[in-house]
Amino acid sequence: MDFYHEDCDLHSASAEYAKRFSGPAGRWMLALQSRIVLRMLKEHPTVAVLDVGGGHGQISVPAAQQGYKITCLGSSAEAFNQVQAVAGGEGVLTRVGELLDIPFEAKSFEVVTCFRILAHCRGWQRLVGEMCRVSRSDVIVDYPLSRSVNALTPLLFGAKKGIEKNTRDYALFSEAEVDHQFREHGFERASATKQFFFPMVVHRMLGAPALSSLIEIIPRVLGLTSLLGSPIIACYRKRAG
Repeated sequence: MDFYHEDCDLHSASAEYAKRFSGPAGRWMLALQSRIVLRMLKEHPTVAVLDVGGGHGQISVPAAQQGYKITCLGSSAEAFNQVQAVAGGEGVLTRVGELLDIPFEAKSFEVVTCFRILAHCRGWQRLVGEMCRVSRSDVIVDYPLSRSVNALTPLLFGAKKGIEKNTRDYALFSEAEVDHQFREHGFERASATKQFFFPMVVHRMLGAPALSSLIEIIPRVLGLTSLLGSPIIACYRKRAG
């Protein structure tokens, strides 16, 4: 076995982690994320989707509600506690298996999604390769960008931990390095959306979706969000031929 057991999905699927998105600001952020992902999925109506490490339910649940056939892959049975609590098992199949050795045949799913995982996965390059292997068409992921206000993470980490309580270290990526990794497996970026100009912790501090929406308008109109926004939601598509 040339990989290790990856269980970074356990934290993001915990009830403690879900509390970050339980208030008005959290629900607002998740609603924006869902709109972006469902827009990307529209090109593939009602197809089979694999959600890797998605026991948090942030992608599986809204996609299942739109009629998609969702299989959620988790590192252990405990990784499904949250998605099962939210979805009640409706429309979401669960499968325990290695995230770095996905237990499905090549091209088993039309689309593969993976959220809240790349930034915490030590073997993220292998994870990308595995997702590309089992996808017939698209892989949709999110990740935090180094070229963003996230560059201030070391300065903001104390405040972030004070607000979120259970925050953890995470990796930052350049778009070029992630694009390169997907390109190595025959996928090109088809579309991408940068979600916020201000760090998500700022919106949690405000706790006011209307105010958050307002302060995000100016940098978006000025083009600052497209330049320095984060996290990014990117859809990578298998090259023809």
